[in-house]
Amino acid sequence: QVQVVESGGGFMQAGGSLRLSCTASGFPFDAHAMGWFRQAPGKEREGVSCIDWSGRDTDYADSVKDQFTISRDNAKNTLHLQMNGLKPEDTAMYYCAAGKYRYCSGSWFSPDEYAFWGQGTQVTVSS
Repeated sequence: QVQVVESGGGFMQAGGSLRLSCTASGFPFDAHAMGWFRQAPGKEREGVSCIDWSGRDTDYADSVKDQFTISRDNAKNTLHLQMNGLKPEDTAMYYCAAGKYRYCSGSWFSPDEYAFWGQGTQVTVSS
C-alpha cells in the first residue's frame, strides 16, 4: 500500500524558517523523482521543487529559488524541504509527490508528472 505523509508545517512569522518532511512507503522510493507542490486558497496547485532519484539534480520555481532547498535521504525514504526567509505569500498547503520517472522532466512543475501524493501539511506565514 502506497503511503506518502508530510509533516513539519505550522505557523511562522515572516522571515522565519520551517523544514518540511515527507516519508514514503509502498513503492521503491529511490526509483522516483520527488516533488513538492503548494496550493493557496483559490489558486491552482503550484510546483515548488523537484529532485531526481539520486538527489544530484534539483529544480525550483522561480518564486522560491535561493529561498527553499529540497533534499532526500533514500536510506530513510524521506524527502525534505528547507524553507528560509518565509513570506506571507508562501502561505499554502504543501504537498509531497512521487514522480512517475527517475528524473525531473522539463514539465516537473506539472501535477501530471506525479503518481503518488500525500495529504498535505499547512504552512501559514504571518506578516
